Amino acid sequence: MINEQEHEISHSKLTIPDWALQDRPREKYLSLGFNSLSDTELVAILLRSGTKNESAVDVARNLMAECQNNLNRLSEMPLSKLLKIKGIGKVKAITLLVAFELGKRCRVATVIQKRKIDTTLDFVELMQNKNARLGYEEFWVIFVNQGAFLLGVENFGKGGITSTSVDIRLILQKALELKATGIVICHNHPSGDLLPSKFDLALTSQMKEAARFLSIQLLDHIIICKEDYYSFAENDML
Repeated sequence: MINEQEHEISHSKLTIPDWALQDRPREKYLSLGFNSLSDTELVAILLRSGTKNESAVDVARNLMAECQNNLNRLSEMPLSKLLKIKGIGKVKAITLLVAFELGKRCRVATVIQKRKIDTTLDFVELMQNKNARLGYEEFWVIFVNQGAFLLGVENFGKGGITSTSVDIRLILQKALELKATGIVICHNHPSGDLLPSKFDLALTSQMKEAARFLSIQLLDHIIICKEDYYSFAENDML
């Protein structure tokens, strides 16, 4: 008679088709829905297969352990690091990267489809997947009309780790072309420090004054990091 530990070891070496029906991720989804699946089981479905000695669930479990069972960390793992995980080749790694990229684009598409951008979280949702995880700064501008409907989103600068150059004239020229009455400026801080720098404060003041002369309102300046943001408007900095 095998003890419980031996049973677990024996079970872990079974391939998914050998598992009990209720333990197979795909079949489990079909009978019980996505809510019944753990993060590991969802990843296992994407992997589709394991190795000679491990099931797809085992490989997924090892992968999740590598990123401390944090899906955000998994989504940030580069191809080179994924390929170091036993049981994950190029096809599996690219499948995972594509799945996360589609998720990011879906979030952005939801905001764009809504068209009306009238809360700080709408602006953050729109921008966080564009530059929050970059290792350098990017400067973006969101243009809206009087009814807060989205007119456009455009990149106006790429820079180094700590700063990027911005031409206010080009931003306002674009605003006039789009007939925008409001703009939100946004950039990321690769360091993870959300507090605005002296340059951020000066730029915000200059942008606000320049836009005011053209009857364009600076609605917010948002600093983006991986999992958080800083809003000038929310902190009464405008």
